[in-house]
Amino acid sequence: MGLIAKVKMLAAAAMAIAISAGAAQAASCGKDASGFEAWKQEFAQVAKAAGVKNKGLQALAGAQYATATIKVDRAVKKAFSGDVESFMKRRGGAAIISKGRTLKKTNAELFADIERRYGVPAGPLIAIWGMETGFGAAMGNQNTISAIVTLAYDCRRPEFFTPHAIAALKLVDRGVLSPSTVGAAHGEFGHTQFLPGNILAYGVGNMNLKDKATALASTANFLRAHGYRGGRASANLEAIAGWNSASVYQQAIAIMADAIDGE
Repeated sequence: MGLIAKVKMLAAAAMAIAISAGAAQAASCGKDASGFEAWKQEFAQVAKAAGVKNKGLQALAGAQYATATIKVDRAVKKAFSGDVESFMKRRGGAAIISKGRTLKKTNAELFADIERRYGVPAGPLIAIWGMETGFGAAMGNQNTISAIVTLAYDCRRPEFFTPHAIAALKLVDRGVLSPSTVGAAHGEFGHTQFLPGNILAYGVGNMNLKDKATALASTANFLRAHGYRGGRASANLEAIAGWNSASVYQQAIAIMADAIDGE
């Protein structure tokens, strides 16, 4: 999921995770690795109060400060710069449309079933899938727990990432994630890159988003919950804005999705 607009999902994620504001404020933040280990001990109490059990707490204890994640986070605004044409060129929009049309045909039964269940057609799901991971080819190589816990510790946006860190630990308790799970730099996971809080809130079935059918159905569930009312993506920009608030991202998804569904 595109990172900038995920902040729009904080309220829903926080509600799903049910972490209290008072508990969230109990652990202080930091700007480098020097205070990370001490912070983890504080955060373990926050997590325990929020309902995290032994497996999740053990995963927290084993988390390491994710320097690569912090580096990516500091450069995130550049990823959504420029106009939609340049953005699509950088992100391979033409290739996503071309391969997306093929994938729609070869997975016709899957997409038809998802549309029956959630009211979301293939186009926006395929466009997001292609944009986020190149159709599953690049789902990330960063340790998910370390990444999201580091972001909860970092002083830049702890209020956003704290609920997602709690969610990630709860997902370890459930067996959905493990301490060795890898994903994208900001803790996103699976074919369409869900943050942990959104896996809890919108993941379907066994929530194994490394399975493409589960990931695509979960993405459709997310879009429906954010106002997708069927039909072309260009008529559902508000739902796509729930996925990512960057205008160029929304426009690109709509253009690609309409081209995929229009064939």
